Amino acid sequence: MGKRLTENLSSMYLGAANSLKPKRARRKIVAYVESYDDISFWRSLLADYENENRYFEVMLPSRTSLAKGKKSVLMNQLGRQLGENMIACVDSDYDYLLQGCTQTSRYMIECPYVLQTYAYAIENYHCYAEGLHEVCVMATLNDHVLIDFPGYMKLYSQIAYPLFVWSVWFYRKHNLSEFSLLDFCSYVRIDQVGIRHPEYSLGVMAKKVGRKLRDLEHRHPEGIPEVEAMKDEFKKLGVYPENTYMFIQGHHILDNVVMRLLVPVCTYLRREREQQINDLALHETQRRNELTAYQRSQVDVSLVIHKNTNYKNSPVYAMICRDVEKFLKLIKA
Repeated sequence: MGKRLTENLSSMYLGAANSLKPKRARRKIVAYVESYDDISFWRSLLADYENENRYFEVMLPSRTSLAKGKKSVLMNQLGRQLGENMIACVDSDYDYLLQGCTQTSRYMIECPYVLQTYAYAIENYHCYAEGLHEVCVMATLNDHVLIDFPGYMKLYSQIAYPLFVWSVWFYRKHNLSEFSLLDFCSYVRIDQVGIRHPEYSLGVMAKKVGRKLRDLEHRHPEGIPEVEAMKDEFKKLGVYPENTYMFIQGHHILDNVVMRLLVPVCTYLRREREQQINDLALHETQRRNELTAYQRSQVDVSLVIHKNTNYKNSPVYAMICRDVEKFLKLIKA
């Protein structure tokens, strides 16, 4: 009886183990990314294109060193090995908008085995305005809408857009000493946001941007017609006054715009929820217990924002997806 039971269990184990093996080997496509922070984004995106015939393995550019960054992914020996079974996934930075003005830009645009974010970087996707309210809800457990985040970021973008085009113009002219990316970001930062009148912060920025625009137009009148022509070109590239924040340096948008907006909002929402607990508690013990439970349930907004995946509904994200589909058709996978 015991021997027969053991044989049955062994048979069941072997059957289950065999069922876990793939019916046939799937094709592995290695996707190299720039840094640790990029792995999750590209893993999530590429997972939507895995099936019984193929899968992706997302990794850093070297197994033998800690080398990271776009140059490590594109411009060394690895870059010459890209093909049907090996792709590169990189941040666009300004290279997409430079449209071939540099070697890196040309390579990224022309090589079918390079996927780029189109947005400046992955941080821009985490800052996608349509998902910022959900970020606040996750951080504070309070669904009270205080600010129209999409409206705020749209107005921010419209104010920054004219100076942004000038910034790209200087990059295309390889003139970074006069108006660098750091200079540009200093004019389009948000210093302080008031919950009651968030538009005031945009008014302050608008004055700074206006002064710098007049200065650039005065010192570079020859650039005015070229900048105007670039605005028409940008529309074809999917860059509009309303979505400029997606193409400005990602760390700047996260640290100096969106977090400047989210921190006071989340602070207010937490205080509001705590006041509700104070008002509704029937006795001191209940009040303390509820406050403790609420405070333990809160999550730092700086952590939550990196889990904002509402960007999958954005038109810019759809551009990456089209590139993945083109790549898969090219290799007939």
